[in-house]
Amino acid sequence: MTYDFLQLNRASPVSLYQQLYSSIRGAVESGHLKTGERLPSIRSLADGLKVSCTTVESAYQQLCVEGYLRARPQRGYFVLEARRPDAVRPAVRADFSRPPGLPVRYNFGSDCVDSANMDLKLWRRQIRDVLNRQEIIASYGEHQGEYALREALSSYSYGVRGVLASPDQIVIGAGTQPLLSILCGLLNGGETAVAMEEPGFRQAEQIFSDCGFHALKLPGDEDGLNMEALRASGAKLVFLSPSNRVQTGMSLPISRRMELLRWAGECGGIIIEDDHNGELRYRARPIPALQGMGGGGNVVYIGSFSKLLLPSVRIGYMALTPELLNRYRLSAGNYNQTASKIEQLALANYIRSGQMERHLRHLRKLYGMKCDRLTRALKRAFGGRVKILLQETPLSILLTPPEDAGIQSLCALALHQGVRVGTTSDGKKILLGFAGIPSEQIEDAVSCLQTAWKDVLKEKEIDRNEGL
Repeated sequence: MTYDFLQLNRASPVSLYQQLYSSIRGAVESGHLKTGERLPSIRSLADGLKVSCTTVESAYQQLCVEGYLRARPQRGYFVLEARRPDAVRPAVRADFSRPPGLPVRYNFGSDCVDSANMDLKLWRRQIRDVLNRQEIIASYGEHQGEYALREALSSYSYGVRGVLASPDQIVIGAGTQPLLSILCGLLNGGETAVAMEEPGFRQAEQIFSDCGFHALKLPGDEDGLNMEALRASGAKLVFLSPSNRVQTGMSLPISRRMELLRWAGECGGIIIEDDHNGELRYRARPIPALQGMGGGGNVVYIGSFSKLLLPSVRIGYMALTPELLNRYRLSAGNYNQTASKIEQLALANYIRSGQMERHLRHLRKLYGMKCDRLTRALKRAFGGRVKILLQETPLSILLTPPEDAGIQSLCALALHQGVRVGTTSDGKKILLGFAGIPSEQIEDAVSCLQTAWKDVLKEKEIDRNEGL
C-alpha cells in the first residue's frame, strides 16, 4: 500500500510527530489500514516523508501504547483491530451489487458468444506478438486510431461490405457509442433532430440525447423508413440499420436504399449507417453497405466486431464523409483514443493475415446451422402459439406470444427453469439470442421453455411465422 495520505503540514503549530500520529490513528479507526497490515519501517517512512527517524518512532510508540499498533521484534509494526463501530468506508459496493439470481443453465442472452467457436488461441497469439514489441506499446496511440488498423479496415470493409473509405477517413473507437459521441460533436451547430424508424434504438438515442440532439421516431412501411414521413419531418439527419430492420428482421431493399440516397443528395442530409454485424448474413448474399452504394458521400458508416471476435474486445470504426473528415481534423488532437492500442494492433494483424475472413466464413456456416436448429425446435415445441421472427444479423429470434401472456412473467418462468431470455426494448417480445448458446444445448433449452410456459401459452394460434 502507498502512504501518500500521510500529509504533514510543516507550517502548522501542531508538531510533526502529533500530525503523523493523528493521521495513522484515523486511518486505523476508519478501516483504511486493515488489521494485520504491516506499516513501513521507521527509516523508510522517515525517508518518504522527509522527517527524522525520531518523529516517526515517537508516533509509532504512542500508537503502540494506545493499542493501535503492535511492535514485533525483527519484523516491524502491525495494525491491530481498532476500527470505530460507525466507521464507513467511502466505497460501499453493497449499494451497487445485484441480488443473487437463479442459476442459468441455458443462455439465450444477446450479450455473449460461444467461446468454443472463437479462435482464442490465434487471438492470444496476436496479442502476445504485440506485447513483445515494447517500443510500440510504451507510448500512447494515435488519436484517430492506429494507422495499421485503419489501413487494414479500409481493405476489409470494402471486401466484405463495399465500403469506400481511405485509411484517413476511418476513426477507431471502443464501440458504437463512443464513435457516435464524436460524430455528434462534428454535427453540432447544425441540425439537432435525428430521424429513425420506430421503435428506435435505445443506445443510440441515449448518446443523441446526451449531446443535445432529439430523436424523431418515424413510422415505417413494408420497405423501411417511410419516405413521406421523413420529408415531412424536415430532419436532415437519419440513423438507420439497413442490414436489419427491428420490425421485420429484413434488410432494406435496394429501391428504398436508393430513395434514401436521393433524399440525402437533394436536401444535403446525412445518413448514419449502423451496420452492426452486417457481414454476418448466412441465408442470402449480403447487400452492400449503403455508404458504398452512395459513393462514400452523405453517409457515415459505423461497423464493429462484437460478434465476430468477442464482446469484450471493444473496437468499432467509423468512416466519415469528406466534409466531416475536414471538421474532424481540426479537433482530432483533442480526442483521446478509447480503444486499446494493443488490441487495435492485434486486430490489424488478424485482418491482414486473412484470419478474419476465414473466421467470418466459419461463423456464417455456424450461425446458419444454429438458426435452423433453433427454429425447428421452437416450431416443434410451440407450433402456432407464438409468432417467430428471425433477426439475421443480430443473431436472434423474436417470439411474440398471445397478448394475454405477460412478457415479464414468461421471462421469470423461463429463468426458474434455468433458461435466460431477453426482451426487446419496447418490452413486447421475447428475444432469444443464439450466438452464445452451444449448438448441442439448443433442443434441451427449448424443451425447458416448453415446460416453463405450458400453462401460460394456451392453444391459441398465432397467424403465421415470419422471416423463416
